[in-house]
Amino acid sequence: MRNVALDGLDRLPRAVLPIGTDYPPGLLLDWHEHRRAQFLHGATGVMVVDTAEGTWTVPPRRAVLIPAATRHRVRMLGVSTLSLYVEPDAVPWWPGVCTVVDVPPLLRELLLAAVEFEPEYDLSGRDGQVVALLLHEIAALTPLPFHLGMPASPAFAALCRAYLAEPDVAVTNARWAREAALSERALTRRFREQTGESPAGWRSRARLLAALPLLRSGTVTEVAGRLGYASPAAFTAAFTRTFGSPPSRFRGR
Repeated sequence: MRNVALDGLDRLPRAVLPIGTDYPPGLLLDWHEHRRAQFLHGATGVMVVDTAEGTWTVPPRRAVLIPAATRHRVRMLGVSTLSLYVEPDAVPWWPGVCTVVDVPPLLRELLLAAVEFEPEYDLSGRDGQVVALLLHEIAALTPLPFHLGMPASPAFAALCRAYLAEPDVAVTNARWAREAALSERALTRRFREQTGESPAGWRSRARLLAALPLLRSGTVTEVAGRLGYASPAAFTAAFTRTFGSPPSRFRGR
């Protein structure tokens, strides 16, 4: 099934509904939720998924597992998606929060096959076996570190959302402390309690995640300069240390 709305299919007697969708560049799917769990794979482009708890950046050839009934929004940056909408009872092992995962070649080929199925595909034949194998493959995937937690405090969350919109190396703890009407020490303590990391560490990670969509069209040198790194080497080292792969692996995808 391609470029069809889930609403008209949601109650079909199939535990898994595969749907492929092409989105125009820069589309924002505003806040919404699905009754089913969703496996959302970006075959091309970059996706950014927001919930009240955090933000997940999904590079090309990766996917995000979204729990059922999770309110979220998705920014599509040149994306064509392959999705599975899954009845929650069929996947008791599904993570309780959004999770980014790699999509190995076998899983990608299974997804490409599945989105060509008819809505009421044959459960007992090849189609049913492909779907069963898809769930086995997804269950074996390992989470990737493309996530930023969002603090529970509305004031801190507002600071973080503003920073995600415009990551700027010049922003300091002192500035955030002034805007939150706190001392720097109190800001750092409370922020760490809510997110598990310091404000400076959070901002550094946010800048690195912001590099992923920029690397689609910019060189490593250009992206390093835009995000305020002293040199391409410094940017590459920080990126590789955080994500386990150099930024060149994400160029032009």
